[in-house]
Amino acid sequence: MNPANPYQWVEEYEAKLADLKQKSEDLTENFAASSATVTSKDGAVTVTVGPNGGLQNLQLGHRAVELGGSRLTALILETARAAQKQAAQQVLELFKPLGEGTEAYQMVSDSIPDDEAEEDTDPYDEVDDEPEPAPAPPVSRPAAAPQPAAAPRRRRADDEDDDDNQPW
Repeated sequence: MNPANPYQWVEEYEAKLADLKQKSEDLTENFAASSATVTSKDGAVTVTVGPNGGLQNLQLGHRAVELGGSRLTALILETARAAQKQAAQQVLELFKPLGEGTEAYQMVSDSIPDDEAEEDTDPYDEVDDEPEPAPAPPVSRPAAAPQPAAAPRRRRADDEDDDDNQPW
């Protein structure tokens, strides 16, 4: 402790707090503005996702209609995954000024899949070109025949004695 300035620790604390506040504001601003846009190798699909990985835009090129439903779906999903990974890496970079050892940094880092875990496959190879069979038409059952109304039960004279003991 400096005898000339006994409150030096307070000034240091306030400086660190101001620095952390500025970094937090920068993170918030940059996080809101960050997004990732990825275009498929053949240019048929372009996907833009936000910092949370949510889809913001999807554009289909001229070649997209030639792919067919199954292949186009696979290409959209592959491109979206690439954009989500890119957005997550951008968010991870935003957290670096706050400290790489923090829980927030580790949480974002853990959510990004490893490159080794991903196989470099063509999304078209994973698609089954066989069309899905049409669903079976609903089975209609004939309506039940109406039942005749039951005749009212008539009381016999000797039933009156039983009413006191068994009301039903």
